[in-house]
Amino acid sequence: MFTRKLGGQGLEVSALGLGCMGMSWAYGQPDDAESLRVFRRALDLGISFWDTAELYGPFTNEELLGRALREVPRDRVTIATKFGWTFGPKGEMVALDSTPVHIRESLEGSLRRLGTDHIDLYYQHRLDPRTPIEDTVGAMAELVRQGKVRYSPSDTRTGTKSGPAERRPCLAPVPDRRSSSRRQ
Repeated sequence: MFTRKLGGQGLEVSALGLGCMGMSWAYGQPDDAESLRVFRRALDLGISFWDTAELYGPFTNEELLGRALREVPRDRVTIATKFGWTFGPKGEMVALDSTPVHIRESLEGSLRRLGTDHIDLYYQHRLDPRTPIEDTVGAMAELVRQGKVRYSPSDTRTGTKSGPAERRPCLAPVPDRRSSSRRQ
């Protein structure tokens, strides 16, 4: 599998990535056993860049990836996950929240569900208009300094760059909303 540099911070990922949302959310009844087979096959094919979010399920997609990660050495997979929502008692989305306190809480939950000590790429699912972007980026930069996050995108809308990335070009993952299973 070919690899690509994502942004200018040094993150190198498989040229094809695996968007995992549909395995737990949005497209009908989940089938965890089939999803675990897909993870194994993806790795066999060299597809090692997997994208998830706490929103998917919510939380169950990260738990599913955590089960898959227990089967392989952690350094074989690059995990991207996203934060930014609060959830109600039934798992419903309540509001956007990208405050530093919520970012740290979300990260700890993601680390626990994924069964890992670090996230390779951690980014904001949606812009929170109530939280100054400088607060969000500062909190993410702190997580990078702590080693809990390897790469955190800079905010390309404002030109603000996060922590250790201050001297490097912006990193801005752009999820493609088109499923590869629907392309010809």
